[in-house]
Amino acid sequence: MTNVKSTGISRRSMLKGTAAVAGTALGSGLVTGFPTVWAQNIKNVTLRQFGTGVSNLNDVATKVKEDLGFTLEMTALDSDSVTQRAATQPKSFDIADIEYWICRKVWPTGNLQAMDTSKIANYDKIAQLFITGKLTPESDIAQGTAPHTVGFVEGPGGTSFVDNPSGWMTLIPTIYNADTLGIRPDLINRPIESWAELLNPEFRGKASILDISSIGIMDMAMVCEAMGEIQYTDKGNMTKEEIDKTFAIFTEAKKNGQFRAFWKSFDESVNLMASGEVVIQSMWSPAITAVRTKGIPCVYQPLKEGYRSWGGGLGLSANLSGIELEAAYEYINWYLSGWVGGYLMRQGYYSAVPTTSKDFMSENEWGYWYEGKPATDAITSPTGQQLAAAGDVRDGGSYLDRMGSVACWNSVMDENQYMVRKWNEFIAA
Repeated sequence: MTNVKSTGISRRSMLKGTAAVAGTALGSGLVTGFPTVWAQNIKNVTLRQFGTGVSNLNDVATKVKEDLGFTLEMTALDSDSVTQRAATQPKSFDIADIEYWICRKVWPTGNLQAMDTSKIANYDKIAQLFITGKLTPESDIAQGTAPHTVGFVEGPGGTSFVDNPSGWMTLIPTIYNADTLGIRPDLINRPIESWAELLNPEFRGKASILDISSIGIMDMAMVCEAMGEIQYTDKGNMTKEEIDKTFAIFTEAKKNGQFRAFWKSFDESVNLMASGEVVIQSMWSPAITAVRTKGIPCVYQPLKEGYRSWGGGLGLSANLSGIELEAAYEYINWYLSGWVGGYLMRQGYYSAVPTTSKDFMSENEWGYWYEGKPATDAITSPTGQQLAAAGDVRDGGSYLDRMGSVACWNSVMDENQYMVRKWNEFIAA
């Protein structure tokens, strides 16, 4: 065999040369299975994906190899590093697993390519929150960067977001959730009902907030508004004056010793909560799951002011073409076909295509995670550890109850640069 490296021809370029033979119908949803020539070469394809540890999981890469035959290399980073890589290193990845607020920062760089929704087999089953921004036809659209506002562009070379389903998406949606504060009920021993509790002096030295500016500022806004200190016109697009007031309140709390730490990854938040060093903090769903699997009480606490929400999706590098581009479309179609959605819903997320995910969950799991029904048997994590017992109900209840109480989405503001500078000053204070 010829050593392709010594000839100066990369495996990636060789694979791209076979794309024409594969045919343009690949990934269109009109073809079932792989054409013969494409199937013979697919085992040689490697797609490089990066994103946060929330969904860049080894079990997913293993299942891709089993079901599709090619290799998916995953890199898990914190949200700020994900943003930086997508914006500045376009040749370092094929697939970006990112949140929609990050898309607003990355799309103007031209590093991602618009995706043709006619190639997405389950496009018509994607949750309407990603298409219209509404949970139900009567719902109000929450503040912040709602996914549908950055979800579509006018065409394959589109540079601007459009407010209608144009047939060309920036990201193909995968998961989303309603986030709130995590608490250790065994160490607090009283009801927690408001975001304002994060700055309650009762928890001085035992509170934490995440050190990701575009998300942390939204948690801060929920707290300040709950305290009655600030009434924002739009928490997702603050004025400089609102930004200053917000950081003044939190900087004073920090100097008074309110915070034990600031975290960037859910692993850090797990360690803080599991150790008992922190009893109330910004938290993500897999962190709650991880603490519970250690046998430690941890609640994703519903709060009267509502939730801060986020959505994520898969974006394709503008450099992706040929057989690798077709493989990426097949991967996305596989991703939305149900197995991954079921896996992630067992961590407490919502699948962007719930109907296919339901097929990969038991009636008990679907009832508990999605419908808010009492569990009829033990509820386990994706890796088999028990999270809840028969009779338990999910924190916050049903999908409609939780997503129907979303107050804002993670956001990138018009004054983002000013906000980030103030955030860095806050962390350094």
